[in-house]
Amino acid sequence: MRRIGLVLALSLTLAPIVAEAQPPQTSKIARIGVLSPATIGDPSANAIEGVFHDALAKLGWVRGRNLILERRFVGGRIDQFASAARDLVQLNVDLIVAWSPAGTVAAKNATSVIPIVFLAGGAAVEQGLVAGLPRPGGNLTGITFQANRTLAPKYLEVLKDLIPRLSDVAVLRVPAEDPSDETENYEAAARTLNIRLRQIALQRPEDLKDALMSIRRDKPQALLGAPSGLLYVFRREIAEFAETQRLPAIYGLREVVDVGGLMSLSPNLADIAARGASYVDKVLRGAKPAHLPVEQPTTFSLAINLKTAKALGLTIPQTLRGRADQVIE
Repeated sequence: MRRIGLVLALSLTLAPIVAEAQPPQTSKIARIGVLSPATIGDPSANAIEGVFHDALAKLGWVRGRNLILERRFVGGRIDQFASAARDLVQLNVDLIVAWSPAGTVAAKNATSVIPIVFLAGGAAVEQGLVAGLPRPGGNLTGITFQANRTLAPKYLEVLKDLIPRLSDVAVLRVPAEDPSDETENYEAAARTLNIRLRQIALQRPEDLKDALMSIRRDKPQALLGAPSGLLYVFRREIAEFAETQRLPAIYGLREVVDVGGLMSLSPNLADIAARGASYVDKVLRGAKPAHLPVEQPTTFSLAINLKTAKALGLTIPQTLRGRADQVIE
């Protein structure tokens, strides 16, 4: 299978996911705060968190021995990140791990002193999170979700491959998770492919019901679920809606395909979690975030759920199927 990849503008070498390491030469117990858009008890979130814990353990940081985790879950309510971040600052944690762009912004706004490692942190430079990728400056570093600006053209190209006469697409987005000019980036990509976009902004979970009603009423040819914490939390509801409406869809998170979504194009969150552990380890051992280059994903995997395609009455073109990294039969 061929992977869909984006070439990095900067030559950044991703560090090994994990390596066996000597235990820290200190008796201090490290306290880490974690900001997550997920819901407590979400099996998928637990699996990703487990990867993070295992990677930390291989690097010498073991919960209950020399590591305490202070976790804060917001369940898709990104407006709660700010208070959660302030709470972690008041606890005087040694480091904050922030999942998602909104979580990262909240952490940055809460402290300029406590080190922050962001995971799946959006377009870090464009969103003003860091000064640059090689030398981020300040108290933040980590791993972005995108590379070379935006995935918008790739999402639409895959939908166009599936539906050659595609001309009308609804986009579910959370503007707070994107750079300020992302709306125009989607529009520009759509104009190139002669597609009319209906961009539907979501701010909080309560907005989702009206958004889906609007899509049901307008009857677009396809749906694009842009990556966000809200999409992650409500992935099952959105995937079920698309199937009920017989609506072909592509999502910016692989986890949506796991619960019945048709297609996804995204980096691997578990891989980001494992790589993020190496950042945490370096900072806890004394490295300054300002001096740790920000990493970008180099590979974006296409996943296709053939069971969902069959339920929608769709035939996946062989050319598209041949590009997929994972096919669910």
